[in-house]
Amino acid sequence: MKNIKTQFSVVVLVLCLSAATVAQTGGNWPQWRGSNRDGISKETGLLKQWPADGPPLAWKASGAGGGYSSFAISNGRLYTMGLRGDREFVIAFDVATGKEVWATAHGGAFRNDRGDGPRGTPTVDGGNLYSLGGNGDLSSIDARTGRLLWTMNVLQKFGGSNITWGISESPLVIGEKLLVNPGGPGASIVALNKKDGSLIWKSQSDRAGYSSAIPVQVGNTTQVVFFTHTRGLALDLKDGKLMWEYPRAANKVANAATPVVRGNRVFISSDYGNGGGVVEISADGKAQEVYFTKDMRNHHSSAILIGDHLYGFSGPILTSMRFDTGEVAWKDRSVGKGSIVYADGNLYALSENGVVGLVEVSPEGYKEKGRFRIPQDNLPTWAHPVVAGGRLYLRDQDTIYAYDVREKK
Repeated sequence: MKNIKTQFSVVVLVLCLSAATVAQTGGNWPQWRGSNRDGISKETGLLKQWPADGPPLAWKASGAGGGYSSFAISNGRLYTMGLRGDREFVIAFDVATGKEVWATAHGGAFRNDRGDGPRGTPTVDGGNLYSLGGNGDLSSIDARTGRLLWTMNVLQKFGGSNITWGISESPLVIGEKLLVNPGGPGASIVALNKKDGSLIWKSQSDRAGYSSAIPVQVGNTTQVVFFTHTRGLALDLKDGKLMWEYPRAANKVANAATPVVRGNRVFISSDYGNGGGVVEISADGKAQEVYFTKDMRNHHSSAILIGDHLYGFSGPILTSMRFDTGEVAWKDRSVGKGSIVYADGNLYALSENGVVGLVEVSPEGYKEKGRFRIPQDNLPTWAHPVVAGGRLYLRDQDTIYAYDVREKK
């Protein structure tokens, strides 16, 4: 009997330790901007105020390579992309330790005076990982082993030409379809079979933008919203038919922010002095502008919708704006122009200069709950932050930082 009790106690202890390990290292963020591509983490139990020197560092790792790719996190692995020498790599790290698990070469080097290397973020779907590099190299990789399943260059395949600062899109996977914007004639946007990369449909002739697509459900129809070089537009997921377009949101330089959706309304925005607007999609799948504003001009950082308000960088100014009307609640210079992610009542803001801030989400006014700075390379900190598994993940080129942002019991 004593042995049975002892064995039971050991089992309970192991289960408790396993649960603690999951709580510490778990948390999924399977693609660009999280599960719903909205910049919202479902994490709770996080610090409401940071210590003077910031939250504790759990680990720091080198080896991410050059570039601005953010992170996808799934099943204890952190995935990103980076330039090593003359090749771009998809790389997996262990979220518990920061140690490299595997690295798979998948494309040639993209080089640019604003920084070399890939820009997009890998997408996890089931056991596979889909990544799009700065030169248009698209790969499907076994997420566990790093084995390359198939690869193609979408610019060469569909007749597109690279854009000024490199292909920056993060692939969208819906069902069996893998969707990207190579910008070719008659093949601006393509739906591929995710199993082998074969073409399902192709549509439009817009030059590629820097933005990543989102799905919108309208009645029984799934639309996919892209922001190309010339316009926001929606295609029928089934066959690529054009449903509506919104050119007013586009500027003539770079359209990079991901659209934001609530119900049958979509917010699309760009910077370079332009602005953004909300369109409402009717039952027949068409869209009409609700309003246009210059008070929310998203550059590379997309806005986040919390409650009735959008929060985002309008140029260099962090702004809170009512989604349905465009009415501004507040503006603040905050940490300086950068990118944001939301978790547990707060925005995590990372400036282009390596300053990190915790900002309470409220339309009543700007309230900062702490800030610190990460060491910075000679390029802007443009890789967007991620909150998952009680950790805040940041990247500056080759270096990844994982901060423990859990409340201490």
